[in-house]
Amino acid sequence: MTFAMLEDTGGNLMQMARRQERRCLAATCRAGPRAPRPGGFRYDRDMTDPRYPIGAFAPPPAFTPELRREYIDQIAAVPARLRAAVDGLTEGYLDHPYRDEGWTVAQVVHHVADSHINAYVRFKLAVTEDNPPVKAYNEALWAGLPDASATNVRGSLDLLTSLHGRWVTFLRSLDAGQFSRTYHHSAMGPVTLDHALALYAWHGRHHTAHITALRERMGW
Repeated sequence: MTFAMLEDTGGNLMQMARRQERRCLAATCRAGPRAPRPGGFRYDRDMTDPRYPIGAFAPPPAFTPELRREYIDQIAAVPARLRAAVDGLTEGYLDHPYRDEGWTVAQVVHHVADSHINAYVRFKLAVTEDNPPVKAYNEALWAGLPDASATNVRGSLDLLTSLHGRWVTFLRSLDAGQFSRTYHHSAMGPVTLDHALALYAWHGRHHTAHITALRERMGW
């Protein structure tokens, strides 16, 4: 099973997303600027799939020190880029799904925080233990919890700033041998830290693009 199959299925959130969109439309994006708001965005065959605005994750054929540095730099940039992506969005906008039957903008932000907390711990476990087991978590159910569906995203943005500061310092201390170490994911099997590094570098850009692409489509 690939990460893309686990990621953002949104199937369990269909009714929630529709309710949230109706609330947002009824309130005319309360407290927000008067932007045009069509009833919903629907994927057209001639358009980029809104689930994967930068494409699905694809690991590189080989890892080099230069590529690792590039991935670490991308991870380092996530907090500032995500903060910029939601800058100026008020409650009604943050409560709007980034696509039909998808998570709200706020849920996307909270999900990145949840996911990267797990990633940080997995990296630490892999470096200090021999192929430690790590458990998958139900992203859809996590996204439906009150703290992960609230429209106030400041806490998650601040958390990401602190978390990534620690994570990037740790990543930059690792050598090639340590990046070859693994953890055993309950759904994906053995995962090298090289693979995980590429995955989470993509993951931050992937979800940031969900928000920036939505703003571009909606004229926000």
